[in-house]
Amino acid sequence: MSTDVVTLERHIAARPATVFSFFTERDKWLAWMGKDGEFTFEPGGAYRTNVRGDNVAEGRFVEIDPPRRLVFTWGWAEGGMAVPPGSSTVEITLEPLGEGTVLRLAHHGLPSPEACSAHAEGWTHYLRRLVVWAEGGDPGPDDWM
Repeated sequence: MSTDVVTLERHIAARPATVFSFFTERDKWLAWMGKDGEFTFEPGGAYRTNVRGDNVAEGRFVEIDPPRRLVFTWGWAEGGMAVPPGSSTVEITLEPLGEGTVLRLAHHGLPSPEACSAHAEGWTHYLRRLVVWAEGGDPGPDDWM
């Protein structure tokens, strides 16, 4: 693992447009990651989301290219670790594969190996929930909440 990037890939049995909607519709975003949040889903638009009750993430949307790509800045306004709001960047790419989607997440600009490890654990947890929702299931309450 690089010291400043986390990369993950998931195969999802849902079309890219379905998966993309979980990154650009408030209620769908909060279904898989978060307790509450405010989002302006447009390039330059800000977001602030209470991820776990004690951790609040903030950033801005940089690029929104439905249903292929989404880029947003990321950091912790409250709780979490020493990754200031907007100081790192998350890139989501969605590639059609048959009737499904390959989701690739790359989280760049993390300040330390510890931050990479913690964010890899977090993204793994939340992408697991996203896959279940996108495939039409219900992962149940978030046990990290």
